[in-house]
Amino acid sequence: MSQATPAQQVEMIPISRVVVINPRVRNRRVFNEIVESIALVGLKRPITVTRRVEGEEIYYDLVCGQGRLEACRTLGFGEIAALIVSADEEDCLVSSLVENCARRQHRALDLLHDIGEMKKRGYAIAEVARKTGLSYEYVWGVTRLLENGEERLLRAVESGAIPITIAVQIADADDSEVQGALQSAYEENLLRGRNLIAARRLVETRKRRGKGLRNDGRQRKPVSALALVRAYEEDTQRKRALIRRSEVAKARLSFVTEAVRSLVDDEAFFAILEQEDLASVPARLAARIPELVGEPG
Repeated sequence: MSQATPAQQVEMIPISRVVVINPRVRNRRVFNEIVESIALVGLKRPITVTRRVEGEEIYYDLVCGQGRLEACRTLGFGEIAALIVSADEEDCLVSSLVENCARRQHRALDLLHDIGEMKKRGYAIAEVARKTGLSYEYVWGVTRLLENGEERLLRAVESGAIPITIAVQIADADDSEVQGALQSAYEENLLRGRNLIAARRLVETRKRRGKGLRNDGRQRKPVSALALVRAYEEDTQRKRALIRRSEVAKARLSFVTEAVRSLVDDEAFFAILEQEDLASVPARLAARIPELVGEPG
């Protein structure tokens, strides 16, 4: 593949002629920050594009800088500063994929889109790893999960709940071997505490609902008015039961408070408690009985 050769200077190009060949969904909060920054101080870094001629019209395929481009469009800019590079469509798409893969932490769907696209275009695992800056083992593991449709495991890997090696072991194991894989991960100190609990829950969910995130195996029925009324009644009953329990707890606390107050008023009994080092009571109970903490000075 030929190397993209950058131009020697930045050009102002019409925003309406820029084509995003690998569009991405942006985080709204981050995008708003980009818009505010450009509105305050202007565009600090130009986008990168390649020039394409169709008939008598000139278009620009975006290589990187979608967030900056969309921010300038939102602000109503007619032109944008761009660095023109010499590259064919294949080079542009791969460059865009590499930028997306290498940016911050990935989401499972981003990896599904980016690494999957690079694999479809014939790139070897080692080459994908080199271009994206990821390790060979990580790219190999993610590719294996993608090929097996393991969206649940892939999301767990991206959230840091399960190491990529354990996720691949779970994907390759049958139901009887999965627990063995989790046990091995525990013994090797790869899964402990909350992560181990999360992994067990994930395995159970995967067993019930399948590998995919939307693979529920059944069509959801529309909610009827009768079902809504029943849900409302059940929620009301739960709240009434909670109120009853809180009233019982309040009554018991009042009884204990009065009982302790009566005992404290008995000087002989209180002296015995102090002698046996049993005069302390819970702070919340003491707060209800000023006699226990004395009058403020």
